[in-house]
Amino acid sequence: MTLSRSSHAAVSVVVDPGPPPHTAPWDLQLRGPLDPAVLEDVLGELACGDPGRAGWQHRLLRHGPDHHTLRFIQRDGAIAASVVGRIADLLTEPAVTDRPLVPAQCAVLTRPARHRYEAVFIESAVPLDAGVVREALHTVVAAHPQLRSRLDTLGGRLTGQATAADGQDPLAQGEFTDEADFAAAVASISDTLDAGNGVQLRALLARDCRTAGPRADRLAVIVHQLAVDAASWRILIDDLTTALGAAAAGNPVRPRRVPDPLTDWVGELRDLAHDPDEVRHWALVADRRARTLGARSSAAVTRSGDASDTAPAPAWDSGPGHERHIDLTVDEDLTERLTQGLARRLALTAGQVLTGAFALALARWQRVDEVGFDVRSDPRAGHRGLRRHVGRLTDVHPVHLTLDPGLDPLGQLAAVAGPLAAAAGQAAGGAGFGACREWNPDPLLRDALRELAPAPACLILHGPDELLPGSAQPVPGSAPSRPAHRLEARVQVVGGRLRLGLDWVPDPAEGITDTSVAALADLLREILGELAEAANAPIPSVFRATPQQSALYRGSDAQPGTGRHVEQLVWVWHGPLDVERFTAAWQSVFDCETVLRTAFTGGPEPQLMVHSRVSPEITVRVRRGDDGELSALLERDRLRGFDLRCPGPLRLTLLGSEGSPLEGAASPTRIVLTYHRALLDTWSAHILLREFHRAYLAGGSLPGGERRPDLRDYTAWIAAQDLEPVRGFWARSVLPADAASRPARPGGATGLTGVGRSRLRLDSAETIRLARWAGMWGIAESSVLQAVWAMLIHRASGAAGPAPVCFAVTAPGRGIPLDGVARMLGPLRNSLPMSVEVDPAGTLPHLMRQLRDHTLDMAAYEWVPADWIRPPGRRGTGTDPAATVIVFEDPPHPVEGLEGELAAQGIRAEFSGAVPARSVLPIGLLAHHDSAGGLVLTGVYDRDVLGDEAAAELLMQSALLLRELPLWAGESTTVADAVKLLEGRAVPSMAEVSGADGDPLLTLRAADQEQAGTICLVPPPGAPATCYDLLAHTYAGPQELLVLTGDADRARPALAAHGTGRSLLLGGFSGAGALACDLARRIGADGGRPPRVVLAGAYADEEDRARDLARAIEEATAADT
Repeated sequence: MTLSRSSHAAVSVVVDPGPPPHTAPWDLQLRGPLDPAVLEDVLGELACGDPGRAGWQHRLLRHGPDHHTLRFIQRDGAIAASVVGRIADLLTEPAVTDRPLVPAQCAVLTRPARHRYEAVFIESAVPLDAGVVREALHTVVAAHPQLRSRLDTLGGRLTGQATAADGQDPLAQGEFTDEADFAAAVASISDTLDAGNGVQLRALLARDCRTAGPRADRLAVIVHQLAVDAASWRILIDDLTTALGAAAAGNPVRPRRVPDPLTDWVGELRDLAHDPDEVRHWALVADRRARTLGARSSAAVTRSGDASDTAPAPAWDSGPGHERHIDLTVDEDLTERLTQGLARRLALTAGQVLTGAFALALARWQRVDEVGFDVRSDPRAGHRGLRRHVGRLTDVHPVHLTLDPGLDPLGQLAAVAGPLAAAAGQAAGGAGFGACREWNPDPLLRDALRELAPAPACLILHGPDELLPGSAQPVPGSAPSRPAHRLEARVQVVGGRLRLGLDWVPDPAEGITDTSVAALADLLREILGELAEAANAPIPSVFRATPQQSALYRGSDAQPGTGRHVEQLVWVWHGPLDVERFTAAWQSVFDCETVLRTAFTGGPEPQLMVHSRVSPEITVRVRRGDDGELSALLERDRLRGFDLRCPGPLRLTLLGSEGSPLEGAASPTRIVLTYHRALLDTWSAHILLREFHRAYLAGGSLPGGERRPDLRDYTAWIAAQDLEPVRGFWARSVLPADAASRPARPGGATGLTGVGRSRLRLDSAETIRLARWAGMWGIAESSVLQAVWAMLIHRASGAAGPAPVCFAVTAPGRGIPLDGVARMLGPLRNSLPMSVEVDPAGTLPHLMRQLRDHTLDMAAYEWVPADWIRPPGRRGTGTDPAATVIVFEDPPHPVEGLEGELAAQGIRAEFSGAVPARSVLPIGLLAHHDSAGGLVLTGVYDRDVLGDEAAAELLMQSALLLRELPLWAGESTTVADAVKLLEGRAVPSMAEVSGADGDPLLTLRAADQEQAGTICLVPPPGAPATCYDLLAHTYAGPQELLVLTGDADRARPALAAHGTGRSLLLGGFSGAGALACDLARRIGADGGRPPRVVLAGAYADEEDRARDLARAIEEATAADT
């Protein structure tokens, strides 16, 4: 007995370990409508292949119409907890009802109704029994929901409702006397496919009646294109072969039931269709395709000589209009160099390397530098749950690449490594293109993507699971009579060898002829051979990244989505703004500054490559809201980040006012310059702004060529330095192991997320007074700020006497003896460790002079990366002993000296300073002087470590000391005297910095009362912890709600502490049962009481499934309260 999966009623299972010692099989409490046949099916499925399980005996105790207990009878040993959990998963598995069409299926429906099928046949040396074949076909159809779903074209979905296919014989029988006869019989069967009535698979058992040659009966499987693609065929044929063998032996195979992941995948794609980055990517590709497709050069290339590393096997049809074929094979050694060695070196997948090689060959063939083509690849590799899904998922997506004609093939491939890595968008197989085409809310974009003309050429990347078994062959003529692309290239690695094929229909008007395609085959051989031979050769135009850049590039916190290392400058443009001239001015700056055309090549040792031509990304938006809207826009822009493998480490956003054109002077325009600190620092950004304004004033053109020195000169200078003095200095300056580093006392979790920013300002009079007072002691304002921060850290540590403190300070990195470095662009700013002993009885001037002297000592080594400074054992990301960093920097003003020229054109630029980036360290204190002469202090902090109120208090105390000390502090003022200024103000608190392994348990909601108990929610495999967010609102019980977010073994001790009596319960959606029951067993094995496990169906609607799980937990815990 089990729960009916055809019912929409809420179903749930409670697994009860029973009384101590918990050695008996665990009971399953079932609530919901029951179907005995399905229970037997579930138990049979679990027993399949394990004769020892076939004898499981059970009883079903009926407590009411929708309440039963499934109890197993003890045999030799108890049933494993994970098996009980798997039974619970299958019992709560939701019914397969409506499922949306995926984008690839939507594309099928735009084709003519004729030829919407594919067919494959297998030959049998012995006659096949029709009854055996029929039984095997029913088994295969039962295993794959797509094959028994009905197409609802009005709703754009597939439904699992009863269809005309139920009870219909899927098998037809016939005879054939030749290949044409066989193909005609298959075509006639294809006419009976009817997706609208759920007939998506038919088969033909054809008896071989040929009079000459070897004879073998054939079993042809004909499937609607909605239900099959290359990967699906492999699954279908394997399953059919297994089912045929089992049915012939009298042991019918139970269909292997797999959880249906399609709904979740489609949900992800629908979200992606609204993602601004994904939408922007495909809109740009479509625009470039539309602009260049018409100007494509004709492929009029003569055939070159053969190469020795590949073996062409041409198979050309002779008749006009028929599809032609050429097949190539690359030997194992060259295949390994290309798909493993070169791919690893460029941090690309094998498919991306082969896509790049095809682009290089296509560009040579068409004699162009900008090449566009389509790619067809399978998205299953990016979604584990889809690996055994039968149905059409594979779709085409456009690719557009610009190649540098001045480089050899290896250099060209390295130059487009970033664009290649990003070419498919954020979803595997380029599925985001189809998602935006079908589901983006903008009808204009949907139309533009749907109307995008196919490229002349398409590259098909076949995965390892898309190869038909040796016994299966495609039925000739079962594909569409004329492909959408004039030329198709097939790529697949089989048995360690790269196989390539070219298929084409001659079209002389487009330059597609036998001769020209043969020339493309030659070019492919040449390109692949050159790339393989140069796989370990130096890449031209590539130079080594600085150690700071390498560490940042390897760190995950530099990736898009984190918001770290992304900084922004916001300024206001008063007066008319010519967008075309604005764009031309920035293009001129990009042409002159190599750093703006630089990208990482990836690989184990990150390198940098300068590209010859890069266009700036400039977006124009209309600003309708207030400053809150601007803050949200800045945050989204920060989180978008940058793909460092693509050139162009900055972008610009123009925010005009609604109803006021940028060209007019009626209202100001806000401009946001966003850049990544892996290639630019704040100083560089200000220099760039100055260059841009000069170019704008000159009509959009910056005189001169490339600026030197650039990053290439800087890295060469670093490589030439003698490291012995560096090591000696930092060995003497190693930070004390017991140095305090936190400016706040230890506290609990803040419960906050994201990055916070707080700002205070000393007015010009206070700033002047501070500067004069600092000058009395022969120090700079930065040393005063460092002393104030050191006193705050010492105060928070609670030390009563002398104690070391440490923090990080930044150096501009431009004090090195390299001519022109002050105006050089690059990430030269460096963070260095600072430590000092703070003695409450010592004088304040002495503390400040210590800090000054240490700063001067470090000046000669300000270029040294922090990882070289740390002692062994403290190297790598996350090993910095400092918890805070101080940045005191006054970069050059962007328009100083240009105000008059701007005013003459009616323009005024107003700068409010940088929006600082989120640092690696949890707290950053930034200081700079504004245009009015005031000192601006900005705190940037991780809100999960430091709360907003605590951050504001720290900034307030810093400003208080900076304001008050110049008023009365003298030569004999002690540190203790200075700290007395803070009497009456509390020491803020901060949480511990999260380590690499976070807490495996996340508190979703605290308990309403003491001794209320704990409910730990276990996400199903592959589901995020956020899947239970709605439960905090739908479940009204008083218990504490936790979510398992990490390793169950690490969570076990904490959960066991809750497991006294019946106070702990594990819960989850269908799919979490096996994991939850195994976790319960482990808690019992540790000496605790195994908790009960509550499972409810994981329905598609988030609110419905949250309510169902809440109801199931309420019923399970009703007796506890």
